[in-house]
Amino acid sequence: MQQRITLADIADQASVSTATVSRVLNGKTNVAEATRRQVLVALDLLGYERPETLHQASRGLVGLIVPELSNPIFPLYAQEIEQLLAPSGHTPLLCTQTPGGTSEDEYIEMLVDRGVAGIIFVSGRHSDTGGDVTRYQRLRERGVPLVTINGNAPTIKAPGFTTDDRTAAHMAVDHLVSLGHRRIGLAIGPTRYVPAERKRAGYEDGMRSALPGEPLRVVETLYTYEGGAAAARSLIAQECTGIVCGSDIMALGVIQGARSMGRSVPQDVSVIGYDDSPMIPMTNPPLTTVRQPVAAISRAAVQTLLAAIGGEEQPDAEMFFTSDLIVRGSTAPAPSAASPLPGA
Repeated sequence: MQQRITLADIADQASVSTATVSRVLNGKTNVAEATRRQVLVALDLLGYERPETLHQASRGLVGLIVPELSNPIFPLYAQEIEQLLAPSGHTPLLCTQTPGGTSEDEYIEMLVDRGVAGIIFVSGRHSDTGGDVTRYQRLRERGVPLVTINGNAPTIKAPGFTTDDRTAAHMAVDHLVSLGHRRIGLAIGPTRYVPAERKRAGYEDGMRSALPGEPLRVVETLYTYEGGAAAARSLIAQECTGIVCGSDIMALGVIQGARSMGRSVPQDVSVIGYDDSPMIPMTNPPLTTVRQPVAAISRAAVQTLLAAIGGEEQPDAEMFFTSDLIVRGSTAPAPSAASPLPGA
């Protein structure tokens, strides 16, 4: 027989009093929104069906267009954005793009036909320097507010929110240099996309600053596991002992590619990823990576979109967010280096 969930169970899970739980369940308004959310999360975690009085009428749909969900950073963005939209009463409509599937333009038309209040684009065509950006201008002419996440092409006129990819890649190079590495390579996606272009620029900045005269070793490939494995074979053939990657998925491919060549990570080759999605600390070895500030970027994007939906003018500019380098077990001193380079 299934055990009945009590107010005390919900209160314990939410770290609030049973009186607070009772007020939330009865739809009382004298509860802070953050506390109300804690109780709702507790209900969901315990499998308690929300009373009908808690069902919030939608104030409108918000389109959320993301790339394929095989890269765990994109589900992380989708989850964060959904949670941020919920208190405003807006319902996200998730649109995922897969190769050969529904295109971004097709999703845009579908969303407009359904009368969405606004659209959030995550790592979409807005970052393609060779793409047609008029689709975004047409959206705005039709009165549909939009914001972008992860890099705007120079011709895009829309509020954008992104990790400072250039500084992040420079930071990754500096970390490897501090460990005594000199032959440092970069495995990156197509540089017609703004994030890849900025990461490559940051890698080049870091190399020229710390290791002037050292050759730049760059492999441009796909942001995939297979792309990373292929990049590893090329970069290790160029005697790289440290490799900076454009994504965590690519970094996992690099590690496998190194192992297929008889190299150990990090004893022979140090590898740095990019994103830091939730499962990455559990890899073997745990991956050193650049952490995207997903929560901060999502919060700024949602707040800006909701303000635009409310009729407020928003600046057509990008906001850059600082990332953190999370050092774990996939980086170590260079094989031939007894100590870091002087001054590193």
